[in-house]
Amino acid sequence: MNTAAATPPAARAGDAATGPIPPAGVELPPSVGAFHYTRFAPSLPPLVGGVEAGLHPVVIAGGGPVGMALALGLANHGVRSVVLEADDTVCVGSRAACISRRSLEIIERLGALPAFLAKGLPWTGGRSFYKTEEVFRFEMPHDERQKLPPMINLEQYYIEQYLLDEIERRNAAAPGLVDIRWGSTLAGIEEEADGLRLSVRNALGDHALRSRWLAACDGGQSFVRKSLGLELVGTGYEGRYVIIDIELHSGHPTERRAWFDPPWNPGSTVLMHKQPDDIWRIDYQLRAGQSTEEALQPAAVQEFVQRHLDAIGEGHLPWHTVWTSVYRAGAMTLERYRHGRVLFAGNAAHAMPIFGVRGLNSGFDDADNLAWKLALVARGVSDASLLDSYSQERIAAFHINAENAMRSTEFMSPPSRGFDLLREAALSLAGAHRGIANLINPRQTQAVGYEGSMLSSPGDELAQGPRPGEALPEQALADGSHLTDRVGAAFTVLLLNLTQADDALRAEVAQAQAGPLSVALCALSPRDADPQVFEALGARQGAVYLLRPDGHVAARWRWPPPGALRQALARAAALIPKESA
Repeated sequence: MNTAAATPPAARAGDAATGPIPPAGVELPPSVGAFHYTRFAPSLPPLVGGVEAGLHPVVIAGGGPVGMALALGLANHGVRSVVLEADDTVCVGSRAACISRRSLEIIERLGALPAFLAKGLPWTGGRSFYKTEEVFRFEMPHDERQKLPPMINLEQYYIEQYLLDEIERRNAAAPGLVDIRWGSTLAGIEEEADGLRLSVRNALGDHALRSRWLAACDGGQSFVRKSLGLELVGTGYEGRYVIIDIELHSGHPTERRAWFDPPWNPGSTVLMHKQPDDIWRIDYQLRAGQSTEEALQPAAVQEFVQRHLDAIGEGHLPWHTVWTSVYRAGAMTLERYRHGRVLFAGNAAHAMPIFGVRGLNSGFDDADNLAWKLALVARGVSDASLLDSYSQERIAAFHINAENAMRSTEFMSPPSRGFDLLREAALSLAGAHRGIANLINPRQTQAVGYEGSMLSSPGDELAQGPRPGEALPEQALADGSHLTDRVGAAFTVLLLNLTQADDALRAEVAQAQAGPLSVALCALSPRDADPQVFEALGARQGAVYLLRPDGHVAARWRWPPPGALRQALARAAALIPKESA
């Protein structure tokens, strides 16, 4: 039965473009499990006539996961940033609670991985039910080559706190590397000859600062997007889902469970995920005609959760609600992510259906792609056209992600009676027909390749391995480490299965290392890895890869001809020629 508890925080209703809206005018949120909120005080920089002196390289609007990931990514390349965050705490509620393997690889480059793995709950699969019958069980790809789980569950307040902890560690070593300004709202943007003038409001007073670049990571309600008169375009769905976080001491394993048309909530879909600290997340679809406001009332939440727990055999366990919200599914994007000196990332750039967990995971990929490019441009190493490749690559990735997410969305929340009939037919036959059951597969997110990227260079065809634009796949090495342990947040020349590199290639690498780019050399010989590793990378007879700082392949060769490596580096980084630098 439900134990007595104070009314939990609730987000106001959002829509497909904005997502959940944080609560307004509430006190410091109560602790959730082992998590305790901290309120951060606003601050004012030294001002002259209401304006901060100097010109910042980058200002980031929004201190959520994407904004903080971008700040840490810039810090990896020695670029300072100012982060303007309107709230004075990390977020309330689970929100984006599923972190993919690809995102964990990005988080490792940012330095925050140990905390994520220590607290997050790994999982590899899930089950789907039609009414009360289990009709599908899925497993995400996972084998001995991988050092990271395919997915972990971790509430967004932990995600933000762990990124903040890493920022504080960086600042301890290099004070001011990431300057987070809490309780500070971006209120105006003006173009100037050499950058942008930004108006900021906080409790201590209005002021202005200047920046060469502005990264809009300010979420679904993006002030930056609205101030530039931009709109998201795409598909929105009518289906509405309620999110309910409850504290429940259940011993059920960590997996994704989905119930289609369950007898205790007919005509609807219910999802359930286990999170750290015995917090369970329940998402359920509102039926046509159900009131969003009424569904979020405490009595309605209590009645629904108790009915659901009774149905799955856990109604005898004590529980209480800790957070509620509501959302609509939508797949929408800006047509360009770069507008002059303003760049968009995360929910400010696009809205992604929650099904397939592509929302925040796409945002982490945005930050990973943008950070090194913006850093090189901010340092004057690369031409600003490099930022156009960010827009090109990430919009292409949006459409790939959206296509898969929309298929899942149309199954989870049918947009018409025709889709509804198809779903009913598939579900009713899925228990007996495995091929039909595969239609229920939620299509979890994975790294998206940048086919046709303007940064990729032609090279050699290899029997296997990632092509230019694709991400380097993980491989287990002979000493128990993994390939990504040898590759950091820099351009990397990867020599595979070569007995030795000739003097000309080594000289070319050394010349690159003496230039403005951070270039690492990594060589794997037969004593470092089993033959199948080289086979998987198309290097049975040797190969050379040039990797970008985000782990994507810029070029690959059996053996690069003279000058090819230098040319591929210059193209991948849009290097400014020395004579015009």
